[in-house]
Amino acid sequence: MRVLALDYGAARCGVAISDPTGTLATPLEPVLRPATRRGFARVVGLVTSLEAERVLVGLPLSLSGGDSAQTTETRVFAERLRAAVPVPVELYDERFTTSLATQVGGETPLDSRAAAILLDEWLQLPMNGGDEPLRDDA
Repeated sequence: MRVLALDYGAARCGVAISDPTGTLATPLEPVLRPATRRGFARVVGLVTSLEAERVLVGLPLSLSGGDSAQTTETRVFAERLRAAVPVPVELYDERFTTSLATQVGGETPLDSRAAAILLDEWLQLPMNGGDEPLRDDA
């Protein structure tokens, strides 16, 4: 399954896409000002042009797991996206993805590296096709 991941921010929205097998996450160029008409149309266009079967939007929860102003803005964006695309839109906890992306480094813009980390984590969950966690039944 091809999944598009978004690390939403008002100025830039990081973007990453999985390969068709749902194994690899590849960062793409971020979308500038995704809440504007032009930026939002670009995000919607990516869903179609990349043949995404699901969209994953990073949810910026606080360290305690609560909502913040950014969380609320992201939920509004995700609802708007749900109404605009024909595929499921899912929110997924994105805590620490930006700091991990900073540590990893690279030439790709930080927002899209964070989206790729978010997507990679999601793809590794057993319910999404990742390996079952190791069990220590000894």
